[in-house]
Amino acid sequence: MDVEREISAIKAQLEERPGAKKKLSMIVFSGDLDKQIAALVIATGAAAMGMEVILFYTFWGTSALRDPKKRVRGKDLVSRMFGFMLPKGWNRLKLSQMEMAGAGSAMIKGLMKKKNVASLDELYAAAGAMGVKIFVCEMSMDLMGIRREELVDYPGLESVGVATFLSHAGESSIQLFL
Repeated sequence: MDVEREISAIKAQLEERPGAKKKLSMIVFSGDLDKQIAALVIATGAAAMGMEVILFYTFWGTSALRDPKKRVRGKDLVSRMFGFMLPKGWNRLKLSQMEMAGAGSAMIKGLMKKKNVASLDELYAAAGAMGVKIFVCEMSMDLMGIRREELVDYPGLESVGVATFLSHAGESSIQLFL
């Protein structure tokens, strides 16, 4: 199937669902590099098609949004342990498969560059410029000791509860889980 037929099929499915908006709501649960790339490629593709896009980062996905340059003091022991164990930012994520002691992430990033595939830095910048909203799960942040002030600067980033995300997902024509 060629790309134009795939896009036409997706548009037809969107129009068939009464009451649903031209909107994608995606749960980003994984903190794995390959799944983060997939989430951002799908999000920017949907935004390019004129869809409203909401990404809900929860549990391990939240570590991708930690800014490696920001330091936060006054955390309890468990929060400091999570901070030490979890990757700090999307450029420190590992592949879910074939990590090969760290070589896998470097290999996929090198291959992406060679094939002119946008990096995560570029994908997040494009997503922000296209109006993709990022919601971060308040409960996950609390459990893992992540504070709002240590997250990346991203337009439209909000810490929210699950009910806020579900209200968006309920009116969305597409819901995904990564």
